Amino acid sequence: MRTLGPDGRPHSRRRHDEAGPSNPPQEPAQPPPEPPQPVGYPGGPSDLSLLVRYQDHVARRLWYGQERGPKKELKVAGHGTKLQERVPMNLPPEMEAIVNESGLASLQRTSLTKIDVNLVSAFVERWHVETSSFHMSFGEMTITLDDVTCLLHLPIGGMFWYPNEHVTEEVAVDLGCELLGVGRRAMAEHVRSCRGAYYSLQWLYDRFVEYRAAGSWDFATRAYLMMLVGSTIFADKTFTLVEARYLPLFRDLRGLSHYSWASAALVTLYRHLGDTSMFSCKQFGGYPTLIQCWIHEYFPTLGRKGENWRPSENLGLPRAMRLSYMQGAIKVDAYRPILDELTPIDVIWRPFEDHRPHRAFNELSLYRGFLVWGELHVLYLPDRCLRQFGYCQYIPPAPPADTLSNDEIAVEWIAYVQSVTNVIRDTQPVGYPHETVDGYLEWYYRVSHPQVVPPPPSARREVAVPVFEAGPADPDWARASTLVHRYLRQVVAEEDDVTYADLFEVLRIAREH
Repeated sequence: MRTLGPDGRPHSRRRHDEAGPSNPPQEPAQPPPEPPQPVGYPGGPSDLSLLVRYQDHVARRLWYGQERGPKKELKVAGHGTKLQERVPMNLPPEMEAIVNESGLASLQRTSLTKIDVNLVSAFVERWHVETSSFHMSFGEMTITLDDVTCLLHLPIGGMFWYPNEHVTEEVAVDLGCELLGVGRRAMAEHVRSCRGAYYSLQWLYDRFVEYRAAGSWDFATRAYLMMLVGSTIFADKTFTLVEARYLPLFRDLRGLSHYSWASAALVTLYRHLGDTSMFSCKQFGGYPTLIQCWIHEYFPTLGRKGENWRPSENLGLPRAMRLSYMQGAIKVDAYRPILDELTPIDVIWRPFEDHRPHRAFNELSLYRGFLVWGELHVLYLPDRCLRQFGYCQYIPPAPPADTLSNDEIAVEWIAYVQSVTNVIRDTQPVGYPHETVDGYLEWYYRVSHPQVVPPPPSARREVAVPVFEAGPADPDWARASTLVHRYLRQVVAEEDDVTYADLFEVLRIAREH
């Protein structure tokens, strides 16, 4: 009789009643080796060298069905409606010249009246502070300096701001007396009512109205600009206050144009995105209009929005002013699988090319390094999102591990040309909008958590690396392809259905361009 032995080979085995020498004693069979233990987290990352804070990230908990709280969406507040009430149709000429020259004038009209909190919440869940980017199913994307200047018309070039002192409640009182012309007793009472080194946005507006009527233009302008930035790019989780530490920015009202206000907007937004991407956080600070308008520009099929004009109808105004709020109907838990299923064809990778006559591309947008505003340092890494600049995406190097000193960062910012050269040296313009080098997606799916919703229990728990087809090279055809493709997916259209034959033909034509 022949059977298979422990080594898998056929062996002869004599029956006990057959003649012949007895078999020598057999060594006891060794237990099979244990299968290798999985490394990393279900759904990724399996390589933990990049997302070192993933343990505390909201996406890790969402994978197991854990929500932040009874309300799945974040608490998000915009100041658009209040700004409509507080921003006058025309400023007095004595103020208007200073505000226009400051680089901040556009913020008077860019805010959405309301925010789609579910759409914003769904994107916040994909932000990772280690890379300063959203992790989508097809790679990373981020809000760039170029996006900020096109959406808000804030200047990119200029200085970072380094405060000279830590602003305590006592210092906040001193600053209010000096720069806002308020008496010490009244100032102390107000700061005490704010329970910290803050000023109330309503209080600042009241001081603006008071000083405008009295013709105290410097005091009126400082109060107005503090109210403006506190309602927009410096908004925080208090929703009604602005940090007093920003008031020294407006000491020299004629020197405001020297600052990189686009950097200021990104530093504060990145900080709030990083905080809110952690599971323990339930409120989003920052300027939600910026992130929502960014989503609408890059993902035209997501969310509901009104359009005050079409992108091709350039009026020279900030692109955020093109959009208006419409009530969204999709909840955050419904957005999660929608975002998981997005493909690169669903993205308008360079939405502002038709805005270049009004906002030329600034090479500083490709600077790689730290951005600084006040005590805050954030990583700005355009080499991780090159397709947004029209370049083929390569596997990026690891983010800088150590924070540089303010002086070192200032030197790198001033000498940005070398940084830009390093970013684009090993790439070339894309052949189609979402082009990547071979192996990019395989690497990305090892180091990232590209999907938020797990597959059903009966399916494989691993997230397979997708294969995406090349899309149209022309941006206009890419937009047409995205819109048609999204509609066909929404109605679950089949190619052999004659009802949608014409649309499938349009999609084919768009993708060939």
